[in-house]
Amino acid sequence: MKIKPRIFKGTRDFLPSAMIKRKWVIERISKIYEMYGFEPLDTPAIEYYEILGGKYGEEGEKLIYRFKDPGNRDVGLRYDLTVPLARLVAMHPEIKYPFKRYQIAPVWRADSPQKGRFREFYQCDIDTVGAKDLLADAEVLRVITHILEALNFNNYTVLLNSRKIIKAIAELARVDDEKELARILDKRDKIGDEKVLELLRKKDMKDAEVYVEHIIEGNYDDLDSSPYGEEGLNEINKVLHLAQKLGIKESGVRFEPLLARGLDYYTGPIFEVIVEEPKIGSIASGGRYDNLIGVFSKRAYPATGGSFGLERVLLVMEELGLFPFEKLSKVQILVSWFNKNDWNYMFPVVKSLRERGYNVSFYLGKSGFRGQLGYARDKHIPYVLFAGEEESKKGVFVIKDMARKEQKIVTKEELFAFLKDINV
Repeated sequence: MKIKPRIFKGTRDFLPSAMIKRKWVIERISKIYEMYGFEPLDTPAIEYYEILGGKYGEEGEKLIYRFKDPGNRDVGLRYDLTVPLARLVAMHPEIKYPFKRYQIAPVWRADSPQKGRFREFYQCDIDTVGAKDLLADAEVLRVITHILEALNFNNYTVLLNSRKIIKAIAELARVDDEKELARILDKRDKIGDEKVLELLRKKDMKDAEVYVEHIIEGNYDDLDSSPYGEEGLNEINKVLHLAQKLGIKESGVRFEPLLARGLDYYTGPIFEVIVEEPKIGSIASGGRYDNLIGVFSKRAYPATGGSFGLERVLLVMEELGLFPFEKLSKVQILVSWFNKNDWNYMFPVVKSLRERGYNVSFYLGKSGFRGQLGYARDKHIPYVLFAGEEESKKGVFVIKDMARKEQKIVTKEELFAFLKDINV
């Protein structure tokens, strides 16, 4: 009986062309994370359900992949990388603080798949644990924007708020359940302002409906009349001031008093990064969560962090053509030939190139020379190296730049110097 090949909806196979792009972006992100002092770690994909449950709010709980394992243990696939980090911190007293870590790994959510939203996807997290000072929050913002600049993003906006502002809105609008208000406001990007107001009305938050509508219209000058609001505004101003000192551009940051970040564990400054095109929601987000680790430990640890959604970053880069040609293949040089007699002449130079750390591949197919160039172009291989009968007699090679459609004749030593100069 033949089995129909298929994959679970919301998951994907990644062919080499996609994996090369993913690895390139991950390498760039990791390098900048490490530049700011964040160290790598990893955690299990599967956790006891009691670790995950009760941390994400009513909406998030429904999206956890929860099941019984063969030993009848109640377990789940990780929903994000933050809760496993909180569990890890509580389990490892040997950690030195402040603790700065990054993790790039898959998470799973039983969501409805759509553009930029999958059931299995990668998050690229950074977190600082054990630092109360808002410089930690500002640094997270700067790291996020530094990475966007390194990936050639030009049109993005950082939306900045504090969960204390949401507390102030709840207080001023006489709403008892601030977390429920936050969950409703968090839907704003998906369902729009009118639906948010309608939900508030249905949840018997009529005062909140009126107050939120005023904020939508730009009337929020009275936020500082609440102690929470005053504290939240002070936090935002301080984070922005520090982030500017670190190099963030003020023009790319906007105060958004209705930004809520629906996860229950946030306690202070929060942010999201959006792009105008394509319309896919936020590509990065995060905030301060000073109480989460205390759920697993007798000691409370202040913490803040941020995360890229790798799939959305890649989607935007693909649509806007932000991948440089020479980074789309792990093969740097394709060795082409007119007939297989050329191989003997090419073997020594290929050996030398590989010894110098270059990724070199022989063409092993049946196409003629023109077809071999087409293969290199289709595979985004930046350089083709070849030598015909005339070149081998003279002891030289031809190196062809596929992006510029230029080629030059070089000796072996000139070839090494050329590749070094262009930093292949």
